[in-house]
This record gives sequence, C-alpha cells and structure tokens, in this order.
Amino acid sequence: MAAAHSLLHLAAPKPLAPSSSSSTHTPLAAAQLRQLPAARRPHRLVASCAGSAHPDLTAFPNPNGLLVAEPAAGAQHSIGVDAVTEAELRENGFRSTRRTKLVCTLGPATCGEAELEALAVGGMNVARLNMCHGDREWHREVIRRVRRLNEDKGFAVAVMMDTEGSEIHMGDLGGAPAAKAEDGEIWTFSVRSFEAPLPELTVHVNYEGFAEDVRVGDDLLVDGGMARFEVIEKLGPDVKCRCTDPGLLLPRANLTFWRDGSVVREKNAMLPTITSKDWIDIDFGIAEGVDFIAVSFVKSAEVINHLKSYIAARSRGSDIAVIAKIESIDSLTNLEEIIRASDGAMVARGDLGAQIPLEQVPSIQQKIVKLCRQLNKPVIVASQLLESMIEYPIPTRAEVADVSEAVNQRADALMLSGESAMGRYPDKALSVLNSVSLRIEKWWREEKRLEALELEDVSSSFSDKVSEEICISAAKMANKLEVDAVFVYTNGGHMASLLSRCRPDCPIFAFTNSTSVRRRLNLQWGLTPFRLSFSDDMESNLNRTFSLLKARGMIKSGDLVIALCDMLQSIQVMNVP
Repeated sequence: MAAAHSLLHLAAPKPLAPSSSSSTHTPLAAAQLRQLPAARRPHRLVASCAGSAHPDLTAFPNPNGLLVAEPAAGAQHSIGVDAVTEAELRENGFRSTRRTKLVCTLGPATCGEAELEALAVGGMNVARLNMCHGDREWHREVIRRVRRLNEDKGFAVAVMMDTEGSEIHMGDLGGAPAAKAEDGEIWTFSVRSFEAPLPELTVHVNYEGFAEDVRVGDDLLVDGGMARFEVIEKLGPDVKCRCTDPGLLLPRANLTFWRDGSVVREKNAMLPTITSKDWIDIDFGIAEGVDFIAVSFVKSAEVINHLKSYIAARSRGSDIAVIAKIESIDSLTNLEEIIRASDGAMVARGDLGAQIPLEQVPSIQQKIVKLCRQLNKPVIVASQLLESMIEYPIPTRAEVADVSEAVNQRADALMLSGESAMGRYPDKALSVLNSVSLRIEKWWREEKRLEALELEDVSSSFSDKVSEEICISAAKMANKLEVDAVFVYTNGGHMASLLSRCRPDCPIFAFTNSTSVRRRLNLQWGLTPFRLSFSDDMESNLNRTFSLLKARGMIKSGDLVIALCDMLQSIQVMNVP
C-alpha cells in the first residue's frame, strides 16, 4: 500500500514476539494492563505495515560503547549509540539527556587525541574546523583523529568545516600568537607583503583595495570590536591608525569599517562569497567526508544553491549538509531565502555585531532562531558565549545568562569558538554549556513550560505532509501522555528532523541505517541518533530495539514509548515489554 495514502486507525496492539535471547520479552498480562493508569496503557495508532520480520538478536556488551548483537546468518549485527548518552540513560533515565547540542571549535588547545576524547566525554556533538587557521595537513589529521575516536570509543561526533569567506581580515601576525594594542599607539595597516618578523606595530591586510577605499576619520574595528582604531593618515599602501579602544589582536582577525556611525558595506561588497581558497578547502572537505560545510558571509540563496549543486556533483553520493552563517547586513536582507536554501544556519554574533548596532543583536538572534524552527532548519548560536573563559576558569554571570537565553529560545546548538580552540580551559567551558543547558531544560519540565508555538507547514508533497502531521500529533501525544521517549525509524533523517522541530518534552531516539545520517542528526535538538539496520516490519524493528537496549540497561520494562517510521508513515504507542 502506498504510504502517502495510508489511513490511520486505532487498533489493539499485537503482542511482540518473544526474544530468543536469555532476556525473553513477554507481553504485559491483562491484569497488569488494568493496573496501569489509562493514559499509560499501550495502544497503537498505525498505518498498515508490510515486510518480512528479521530474526531476533541476542545482545552482548561491547567495551567500545556499541550495542553489538549476535546475528542470524546474513543479518546486520550492531546498533551504534553514543557512549556518553548510554551512560547517562543507564544512570539517570530518559529525562537526564541534554536536548541542546554542543559544537566545539578545534584548535591548538584541543587537537590532540586525549583532548578530543575529553571533549567527546564532556558532551561535544560536533567538532568545528575553522579554515581561517592551520594548513590542510593539520585539518586532515584532526579529522582522522575524530573518526578514529568515533570508531574506537563509541562516539558519533560529526565534523563541520567552516570556510574562511571573503571577509577583510588581518594576516597571521608574522607567526606571533597574538599582539596587544595599547591606548594611543599608532599602528600601520598595510596591503604590502612582509617577511617575518613583521615590523613593529604593523599589520598586513588581505584586501588590496583597502588603502584606496578607507578615509581619514573612519573607525576600524578588529574582531567585531575587540579593539578599535581611528584612521589618521594614508601613505600609499599603508594606513596609519591610532588605537582608541585597546585590546588583543589575534591572527587573521576580521576587520570592519565604520563611517559616520554606520558600517561601510562597500569594503567587501564586490568580494565573492566563496573565494578561490574556499573552493580548494571545499574540495578538501568533500574528499575527507566532512558532515557539514559552513559558508561564511552568505549574501544570497544563489550561493547556497550553487554550492549544494557542486557538492552533489563532486561527492559521488555522500550527503554533506550546508550551513549558512548569518553574519552580515546582506545576510539579514535576504534572511528567509537563505535559510530556505540551506540545511541549517549559524548566528555568528561576533561579525554580525560588527555590522549592526549592538543593541539589535539579541532581537536578531531570536528572529533567526524562530525562523529556522519554523522552516525546519537546525540553528547554531555562536560567538562569544563564554569569551572570558579563554583566560579564566569560570564564566561571568552575564555569559551564563546569555547561554541560558539561547537554550530558552530552543536553539538547536550552542558553539564554542576561541574558548575551545585556544582557551586555557576548554573542558570547563564545555562543562558550563552542558550544565546550563541541562538546568534550563529541567526547569522547563518542572514548570511544564510546553510551547504553544504554531508551526507553519513546510512540506510540499502529500507524502511529506502526512509525515509532518504524524510528527505534530506524536509530539502532542508525547506531552499529554508523558511518555518516556519517542522512537523514530528513519532512512534519511527527515521524520526525525520534523519531530525535533516540534520540541516534545521527552528525548527522541532516532534510528537510522546510515552512519553519515546518524552523525548529521547530532546537530538537531533533542535527537539521540542510533545506527541500526532495520526492515519495513515495525514489530521486528521494535523487538530488536527493545532487546538490544534492555540488555544494556538503557530502557526497562514498563517504559512508555511512541514509535514512528518514515518509510511506512506509521505511529504506535506502547509499553516496553
């Protein structure tokens, strides 16, 4: 039967087939069912399912954090689950899982195997590589270390490559890790190339038209305002500037220019969004099989569509998601069309805050987060979340409040930049994001702060509309019945994404037969992705899943779950036997 034309109906549940393992599953007896509250008695709301059942599997522990089962001949024999999630579920149950995802930028402080493992144990879901820094050999080695970590230790950390983009930025400071600009100092910003070491108080600028375009009296902001200079003189390719706000200058920090109280957009208006260096980096990312490519300074949806077509042609079947970084006035002008074209968005508040008045950043952030939610695109809140922790072991209270607000807005993910790439306390910074997220999410549940947000339709085909309605209904049922978890069996991740969009008050266990889809789902709110080979027969899938998860202590008899399947567009409500 075509799934798109399935009619949903309420039916009594068929008993699950007994397991052939030592931990045999038996249906709840009728007397036991009568003792359950009415809301927690198992029912099944199904669309017709077809398919042959797979043999049941007998699970045994695996020290690498994978659930491995002894298969019948020819059957797929493992289920992949993140080792940290497994430990949390075993110790604290379903409600202990963090819904907000965490992204860590890797750098000199976190590129070693031990440091990467510490981040993974601390809750890192996505590892970000900033192509502004380091050469491709360094990035290649870090990517392979992340992959080995996943394989050897049972994690599912995804890899995001962030392009440099066409921003105007400083050079590498002649190899120095940083430079300090003091109040009143006269610095030279030049388009000339210098041999290392650089002349004292001199910075190279990558934009050749810099000296011609800048005017005496302009304000030059470094890294979104971490330091500020006033242009006082032009001497050929050199521009003399007086430091008016002292601060730290970091290699390849971006530069923005203000004139008469407004950002000067002409400085990079003619630069391409994706530079020749970016295309080489993108080819590198495709060859290395990264999960996400984040595009800097996106100006239009055309750039995103072009890149997606390029990836599809070059990647030979691999599915790399494209994330649009919202960090310029041009991005805001074309915001909705950019987000619709992309596979997700990043609110890059540092650069964005250098192009719009600072007081507008919070409302713009909220607008972007809400729009991404409406359009079913994951959104990352980034830049300066815990900036003080680059140097200090604890954050400011204002930073904690900022993180709390991003979690409260239901952003899919939070991102550390310099805090994890070069900070002195990357593990502690990640711990703060983790603990604040857990606390705010627990507060939602304690206060029963269920949302009444009306989600607009995002599906175009009838089949997708059916899936969308099933997910909306499943989320409402999950909240009203107070189920322990929602299980979704998905090939490409679409139905799991639709469920995440609804933000149900329970974790979502997303089972997919694709390792790459599993990693990509690690960016979306509330999803705990598993890798599992499954069939079209829901009874067989549930039997195997219950058997494997119960054997590891991740679920127990009596837990109430809702199970969905995007291949057959089915929904079931049942107790774990």
